[in-house]
Parts: sequence; C-alpha cells; structure tokens
Amino acid sequence: MQYPDRVFETRIKGEEALDEAAEIIRSGGLVAFPTETVYGLGADAFNEAAVESIFRAKGRPQDNPLIVHIPSASWLPRVAVNVPEAAYELFEKFSPGPLTIVLPKAADLPPVTTAGLQTVGIRIPNSKIARELISRSDRPIAAPSANRSGRVSPTTAADVFEDMKGRIPLILDGGDTDVGIESTVITLAGEVPTVLRPGAVTIEMLSEVLGKVVNHKGKVVVAEAPGMKYRHYAPIVPCVGAADPKTAAEKALSEKNAAVIGSTPFVNAAAAFGATVVDIGSDPKECMKNAFKTLRIAEKHYDFLVIEHFEGKPGYFALNNRLSKSYAGVVLKPGAKEN
Repeated sequence: MQYPDRVFETRIKGEEALDEAAEIIRSGGLVAFPTETVYGLGADAFNEAAVESIFRAKGRPQDNPLIVHIPSASWLPRVAVNVPEAAYELFEKFSPGPLTIVLPKAADLPPVTTAGLQTVGIRIPNSKIARELISRSDRPIAAPSANRSGRVSPTTAADVFEDMKGRIPLILDGGDTDVGIESTVITLAGEVPTVLRPGAVTIEMLSEVLGKVVNHKGKVVVAEAPGMKYRHYAPIVPCVGAADPKTAAEKALSEKNAAVIGSTPFVNAAAAFGATVVDIGSDPKECMKNAFKTLRIAEKHYDFLVIEHFEGKPGYFALNNRLSKSYAGVVLKPGAKEN
C-alpha cells in the first residue's frame, strides 16, 4: 500500500477488526490504534516502504525518529542489541506502560525507522488492543502519534479520523486514552541515563531504579527521540501561554471569542476577572489526561486560546513540556505584551 497516492475509505472499528488490522500491518499498510498515552499510527517497523508511508501520511520530518512497540520484553532481541540489565529492570517495573527506552538498534532495523540513528526507542504499551495487534501481526510496530505532524495528539478514535481521513484504511477504537500525553523517553545509550522527553513516568520514579538520572538540557540539533526538535501539539487557532490568571484573563478579554484553558484553580481565578474559561482538571494526572482532548474541542469553538503555563508547578513538568510547545514558548508576563 502506498501513501498518499491512494485515497482510502477510512473505517473505525473495534477489537473485532484485530485480525484485519494485523493483516494490513503484515501487508505493508498503516493502522491507527489506541495506547494508554495517545493513539498511534502503526506500520511494520522492519518494512522500509511501510514506515515511509507513516511519514507521508503525517507530513512528518524525516529526521524525527519513531518509537517501536513490542508486546513484551521477550521481543527486545528482535529490535535492539547489547541490551543492558537496567533496561530489563525498567521494563519489569514500568511496563506495560508509558515508558520508552532508547537502546542500540538491531542491525536490520531500517534507517528510516530510527531517522538514521544507531539507536531506537522501544515501548511496551499498556493497551490490550495495542499488544494484541502487535502479537497477531507478529511484527514490531513503529508508531508515532496518529495525527498530522505538528497538530494536537489524538486521544480518541474521532481525533484520529479528523486528521487521517482518507489517508489510512483502518482505525482501531479503544475509547479515550488514560494517560493523555506521550510516553516518557529515557536513553540508556550514554554514560548517564537521560530523560529525553518527560511523561507520566517521572525522573524521580526512574531514579528509584537507576540511581542518577538527568533531564536532557540544551539545544536539540539531532533529535534522539520524538517531540524534541519541532513544534508539536498546536491547535489550529492562535494561542499563547500565561503564567498567572489575571494576565491570562486580560489577554482573553482583549481578543475576539477567546478562552482561558488551565487547571481548576487557574481558570476559577481567570473567570473572576471576567474571562471565558475551560477547565482541564484539578490535579496533574487529570490535567494531563484532559489537555489534548480539551485543546481539540476548544479549537472548534474559540478563535484564540490562552493556555496556563505550568512551569515550576510541582507535578506538571511533563504537561508543561507539551503545552509550551503548543504555544511555541510564547508566554505572557504580568503587565507586559507577548515575549
């Protein structure tokens, strides 16, 4: 199957279509499927043409590597070499779950899958449908999020359909995702374990297993993992970040048909200043689960969004990583215009 040369009648089906989905994967096609983080757009990780189809369907830059999904740690030798014991310890504690581990890649894994890198990110998703799809297809599945490149990641089958209609044949519907943002990515390929992309598995949790763990810092020249180099998670309407409710409300009130989006305390305070608000939750877990879904809904109802900037707020590090990319790091300061 080639993309986008062919226009598909994109169908949404449930678990009853797993055998059909597995056959599509084996034949070199694309299938969108649920995970606990976001929906993925999957292809046989070892089929170069199929993986190239992912990039074309998404409009994804070729230097942005893909994560390879496997059903259990027993599959690690199929996709990686020189796997350290620490990787097995991490998979034992956090998988199936929202953790991706970067390891030296298997020699026969195509360069297109890893964006030319000698490493590959590997994950065991905590979704029965996802693991069953991988097992039935008998192929490790390379899968980024199932959205057009740069757009808000999909957390429902309907979100996928919105971006991928006509581009893929099948979407497996597993309902709303539980975590709501992409997996934590940690590399074990260097001297010190390094978190390349934060997620629900925090650096503190990883340190309990590995000892010293650091967050990636500095300018990204070569992306070692997805989500590091390019603007992502962007609504189709203009948006900015704001660190305090008063500034957020003032900006929203200065724009036509605008809303403030954030945590319960933040939006309650913004509402007191007269702004229209959208609540994503009262704690980090709830906010993380609802953030992308809310952005997808809000962009259809408002012409401008002011999004809470969570920097420095305990428990919100991973969510702030995603949302700050959605507004390209443009954060309003009190009494000042956009910076």
